[in-house]
Amino acid sequence: MPGLLQSLAFIATALGAAALLVFSQPGVAADADGASKSADPAYVLGFTMDRIDGEPQKLSEYEGKVLMIVNVASRCGMTPQYKALQELYEKHAERGLVVLGFPANNFMGQEPGTNEEIAEFCERNYGVTFPMFSKISVKGRDMHPLYQRLTSQPAPIGGNVSWNFQKYIVDRSGRVVAMFGPRTRPDDPKIVELIEKLLGS
Repeated sequence: MPGLLQSLAFIATALGAAALLVFSQPGVAADADGASKSADPAYVLGFTMDRIDGEPQKLSEYEGKVLMIVNVASRCGMTPQYKALQELYEKHAERGLVVLGFPANNFMGQEPGTNEEIAEFCERNYGVTFPMFSKISVKGRDMHPLYQRLTSQPAPIGGNVSWNFQKYIVDRSGRVVAMFGPRTRPDDPKIVELIEKLLGS
């Protein structure tokens, strides 16, 4: 009997150590945390997107930053907003602002170029250095899941993307907190005030 009790005690100790090892693994905790965040409808960083050079990037890498997500186009009347976007990025980048540009050809064919042509256009004409991503669709049946998440938010954030250069503001936790229409310039006082508030939090 003592031998049996010792064996049972040994097995219980081994199982306890194994359980402790499993639950102390960083990956397990991260996966649970990621699942919890993805369940939050306002969390928008649970996607992997292709950068404009084709390299995949997890948007979750931007957690801890304040983001402006913008659908952009090269042949739109509002294309000069690229200049204000770049200036806003340069001014606040050190404090944690990142502008994310998503080219889209959903409006009057105003972004017809390839990713290579778009990247060259942005660098040549506006000196863009903020992250640019591969062309996606921001409305319709082929809408990218990122924009499905953005446009499904409750009003006044949600609703269809109305045109190029619609802007979504995302806080440091990865939750979308505001939307500004295409005609609202990136340097509009309402946008700047909100960004500065989020950067200070």
